[in-house]
Amino acid sequence: MSRILIVEDEPRIAAFVKRGLEAAGYTTAIAEDGVDGLERAVAGDIDLVLLDVGLPLMDGFEVLRSLRGQGSTVPVIMLTARSSTRDTVEGLDAGANDYVAKPFTFDELLARVRSRLREGAAPPTVTVVHGDVVLDILARRASVGGNEVELSAREFALAEQFLRNPGQVLSREQLLSRVWSLDFDPGSNVVDVYVRYLRGKLGAEHIVTVRGAGYRWE
Repeated sequence: MSRILIVEDEPRIAAFVKRGLEAAGYTTAIAEDGVDGLERAVAGDIDLVLLDVGLPLMDGFEVLRSLRGQGSTVPVIMLTARSSTRDTVEGLDAGANDYVAKPFTFDELLARVRSRLREGAAPPTVTVVHGDVVLDILARRASVGGNEVELSAREFALAEQFLRNPGQVLSREQLLSRVWSLDFDPGSNVVDVYVRYLRGKLGAEHIVTVRGAGYRWE
């Protein structure tokens, strides 16, 4: 039975989510601040974390960065009343698997929980090369013309999608699903932001905008 950690400082919301998850057959634990949430998340007995952004002691972004910095791959769904592109990008780039804006319906949250728990496919173990761009999947390293380029986790995943599908138009919806594991459009330009990052690091000429359709790796 999957165990879900709810890191939420609003007792009413935490109790609401706890009741719904337990009725759906999950076991739960609650942490009311970021420090306690981080300690419980790294304990090793948690299968998924529901992480509020606005927490006392450590905010959700700090908790997530620390969690990923310690090597934890536990799925994390962030819960937040913030809806700006900047906050969405920060959460996803810090390593969140999903992002749910408050207020939300429990059915929506439960669908996200089920989707994230179903994930877990082993990562590919090959080197992907196209032109002068090389991605070493095992080492998580990228190079352009023999010079190593530093990419964030999301930038690397986005680059991998492009290099595995050269010449193919990839829509924003496809990239959100494959790179951010999102089955919806968060109402932001997160894909466009990361494409801009990649163009700056791998070369603007590699990624072409196909107006109204998405992007293509040349």
